[in-house]
Amino acid sequence: MSELLTPSEMADADRLAIAEAATADQLLERAGRAVADVAARRPFNTPILVLCGTGLNGGDGFVAARILRERGYRVRLGLLGPVSALGGEVAYAAEKWGQPVEDALTLSFPKEGLVIDALLGAGLSRDVGGALAALVGRINASGLHVIAVDLPSGIDGANGQVRGTAVQAQETVTFFRRKPGHLLLPGKLHCGAVRLADIGISDQVLATIRPKTFVNQPVLWQPFFPRPEPAGHKYGRGHLVVLSAGIEGTGAARLAAKAGLRAGAGLVTVASPSDALATHAAALNAIMVRRCDGVEGLAAVLEDARRNAFVVGPALPPDEETRAKVDMVLASSRAVLIDAGALTAFAAERIHFIAALRAAPGPVVLTPHEGEFARVFDDIAGRHTAKLDRARAAAEATGVVIVLKGADTVIAAPDGRAAINANAPPTLATAGSGDVLSGLIGGLLAQSMPAFEAAGAGVWLHGEAANLFGPGLTADDLPGLLPRVLAAMAKV
Repeated sequence: MSELLTPSEMADADRLAIAEAATADQLLERAGRAVADVAARRPFNTPILVLCGTGLNGGDGFVAARILRERGYRVRLGLLGPVSALGGEVAYAAEKWGQPVEDALTLSFPKEGLVIDALLGAGLSRDVGGALAALVGRINASGLHVIAVDLPSGIDGANGQVRGTAVQAQETVTFFRRKPGHLLLPGKLHCGAVRLADIGISDQVLATIRPKTFVNQPVLWQPFFPRPEPAGHKYGRGHLVVLSAGIEGTGAARLAAKAGLRAGAGLVTVASPSDALATHAAALNAIMVRRCDGVEGLAAVLEDARRNAFVVGPALPPDEETRAKVDMVLASSRAVLIDAGALTAFAAERIHFIAALRAAPGPVVLTPHEGEFARVFDDIAGRHTAKLDRARAAAEATGVVIVLKGADTVIAAPDGRAAINANAPPTLATAGSGDVLSGLIGGLLAQSMPAFEAAGAGVWLHGEAANLFGPGLTADDLPGLLPRVLAAMAKV
């Protein structure tokens, strides 16, 4: 289940399910029962406060409250708005509740127990403010365990943004498919453990909806993942070249090169300035080292067409020479990954950079973190506050794949597809980690994996390797962990 649905796409899924087989009442009943099942893991003496809005999310809350009461729980229900505002299946669910309804804005909270947040759900039309914001504040200050229905109230399901203020939940129960807001920061931090419930919507509706946002999982890119052929040879698995900085910045290139080799590239070369040549040669065995001084040296490296993929940027200075090297590689028909100094080098040459990217004949992947993105795409960053929107806009503007890094890395393609990564542990926030990621993706590009899929695979492998190691991780540990990750992936 790699698809992610925006709130509007989920509404389409509901409508399609109702048109085909289910009724609106049935979907509401199933959703409420799923919420009740999660809440019912608590002892019978647990006080439960259900807070409902007047929309479908509130209807789920009415159903959950009724089922929990029928199971013997002590349940109170608060409604945000008048009962007269309820309509359709929500009014029917409220009628079946058949018990007093309190005013959600003025009711008292129990000293212990559970709160079910069924106030707003995923689709927000405006920011949370006023009395409702005060209620959200009371929920968060109560110290009670909170189960959110679909999404914590105040979180935008389409992009994970906090709309004014938001409930801090410990668990979230959502339906059919997760929303982008479950995975993107800060929404991810408000959701707690996300539980996906089957409410009887057929997967066939996805063929009509055709979502373009996904969880970054192997199912998304594994069909394109390169596998060594029985009769293959190293030259058939591509030759990755990593451009190195001078003597004071050699480690980044070696990290990228080692990751590219572990990712399966048949050959890897570090193209090094003369002053760093001996340092690289002393530290590398399976990875080759070649002298590469300035743009003239790079031109000589490019003469061999078998060198089919390049990583440009780790530790490189953001200067005119780096810009010239990027231009040269982009024009060469090679697969190119651009990161770090090679991105920042174009902070004052954005128009030129975007034109060069759009004209590049080969596949290109950019891997900026938020700071680099803001420097190179300041106009896009200014127009879009949501990470998913920023990554998509940059991919469309440049015609290349964007990997906007972070705890919620987004991989975006020019055709509108986007994947949100969900397996990266906080231990990846360590020096050199991004260089390893660059090499991983570069190694997959060298094996002719399509750019969007190569980027997704590299990001996922990066996260899995870090998870294997656990606390104390350094970037040097990551390449050596990749064989275990690849072996486990091959068994799936």
